[in-house]
Amino acid sequence: MRLAYYISGHGLGHCSRSIEVMRALRAARPDAGIVVRTGAPQWIFDSAAPGGIAYHAGPVNNVDTGVVQHDSLSLDEEATARDAAAFDLTFPHRVDEEARVLRQLQIDAVIADVPALALAAAHRAGVPGIVVANFTWDWIFGIYETFDRLAPRAIQTLRDAYAKTSLALRLPLGGGFATMPRVREIPLIARRSSRDRADTRRRLGVERDRLLVLASFSGFGVNLPLEALHRSAGFVLLAPERDPPAGLRYEDLVAAADVVVSKPGYGIVSECVANGTALLYTSRGRFLEYDVLVSEMPRVLRCRFISPADLLAGRWTTAVHALLAQPRPEAAVPVNGAEVAAQLILDELD
Repeated sequence: MRLAYYISGHGLGHCSRSIEVMRALRAARPDAGIVVRTGAPQWIFDSAAPGGIAYHAGPVNNVDTGVVQHDSLSLDEEATARDAAAFDLTFPHRVDEEARVLRQLQIDAVIADVPALALAAAHRAGVPGIVVANFTWDWIFGIYETFDRLAPRAIQTLRDAYAKTSLALRLPLGGGFATMPRVREIPLIARRSSRDRADTRRRLGVERDRLLVLASFSGFGVNLPLEALHRSAGFVLLAPERDPPAGLRYEDLVAAADVVVSKPGYGIVSECVANGTALLYTSRGRFLEYDVLVSEMPRVLRCRFISPADLLAGRWTTAVHALLAQPRPEAAVPVNGAEVAAQLILDELD
């Protein structure tokens, strides 16, 4: 079995959860070869993906455009629309090229999280196109008035492509999927730490009774007052760059922390849920997924808002302690979505 996995390069959450699905697919079908098509950097897959995965940038590297961001907390709606318009102009050619690649590689099925191009190319190549995601880009772009002016055809192009989906596996905490004919709900997909929390904290040099706060603004980054926080915050602050400390995975850091400070996105929310960690979150600009997450998060994890002004000024201590005083959600949330998705994909193809 040969699969092509198309992944949006917007943020790291699409990649991290797709890698979990790849792990589950390879565990269930060790003979499955998976080709990754994405604009996301190769190091993500080199460091975390299972064996049998080939990063295949090919002649058409960018498989969608996503949202243009200045940093993790601000985005550019006009630039987003302009990029989408330019991509839309080349969409028919890209579909032809990707269908050619699928045939050349003898791909049996396409999985997408969630480039519309993948579904159009799969349809053109005559193979199933399966979505595993929590939102679709037509849904995200639909609130931006700039698309009416700068990219009037782009959203309809996406909808037409998504309508060619053979099966959509819809994760919690999102929206869209209106044009897809077959939709199945699945649980959260999340990276879960397999390490002992106390041992991880010992490796990080954090005493048992100290609060550990993890700042998580990877991908686009944000200018945090790290030195001031290290001096006066009253807790241990961990602010890793691209790679976590040697021998530890990012989910190990989430599990070891008492609080994660971040903007809300599917990846960090699901990992906080999976590892039982509280989330102190700030706003991230006008991004429709944010509204759904803010509405749904209190049901699945301890969370609290901090204003961008307080975040960037380093005024975290009061909010951190108030968050930890909140009760935990009573209901357990299933996080076995990767295994469920893999089985549904294989059922669809057998």
